[in-house]
Amino acid sequence: MTDIAEIFAPQVTPNSTPTYTKTGDEDIMGKEDFLTLLVAQLQNQDPLNPDDATEFTSQLAEFSSLEQLQNLNKSMDTLANTQLQSDKFATMGLIGQEIVYADSSFTLDGSPVKVGYQLDGTASSVSMTIQDETGSTVATLHPTEMTKGDHFLEWDGLDEDGNALPPGKYDIVLQASAAGENSTIAISPLVQSEVTGVDFSSESGEAMIHTLAGAEISADLIIAVYKPQQLHNTVAEEDTEDESQVDEAVDGVVDEVVENITEGVTGTSTSQQTNGSAPTDEDQIEQDILQHQLAG
Repeated sequence: MTDIAEIFAPQVTPNSTPTYTKTGDEDIMGKEDFLTLLVAQLQNQDPLNPDDATEFTSQLAEFSSLEQLQNLNKSMDTLANTQLQSDKFATMGLIGQEIVYADSSFTLDGSPVKVGYQLDGTASSVSMTIQDETGSTVATLHPTEMTKGDHFLEWDGLDEDGNALPPGKYDIVLQASAAGENSTIAISPLVQSEVTGVDFSSESGEAMIHTLAGAEISADLIIAVYKPQQLHNTVAEEDTEDESQVDEAVDGVVDEVVENITEGVTGTSTSQQTNGSAPTDEDQIEQDILQHQLAG
């Protein structure tokens, strides 16, 4: 006699393992994959020994949690992309500004270049040489600042004999000795140059900043940002002119007040002098005759 359990039991091939084919390109299980496995589990359960309702409810709760986590990941990706776009457009404000960045190479175009170095402690000596693309030393600079921090020198593009070097790419080579005994010191090359443009076409999507010294760097390499020296001088001259105009206006008002006071004092003195002046001889004779008649 055939057992009813054998009729409704799922047919399982001996030594067979259920196969699962992933349709997505991702390496993690998504909610569609989870739902597919859950439905397959329900279809292949034993009718006489069904899955526990509590366990099934727990699996549905896990499915809901998985969906919420995926939605959260999408929201975070959107937020990250928005922040990246905001950072990219924020770098456009650097155009025309001078930035300091860590780099040992720069491009000489005939105008002076600001090169520098960063010390992590006090040094006893620092040497700086400029090398061309062949590795030959073309100029030697003599830094004087030995304290911790960032220091800069302006190289005019002349070689050891005072001749102008051709435009091209050059490198900064530094050496430093620590001031204290049994101590070491780190020194890093720096370049200060004006930002000429920002490029958004990189494969990583990151904004690449172009400088007048020929650098193409990311924003995280920027150490400091300054106003251009020419703009700073222009602003200073305008402030000086404004102060001069104010001083001239104040001086004019003071001179006018002093002049009015002087005129008032002079006028009063003149009037008093006129009224109190001695009469003439004829006036004096007439006054004497009049007094004599009145007395007589």
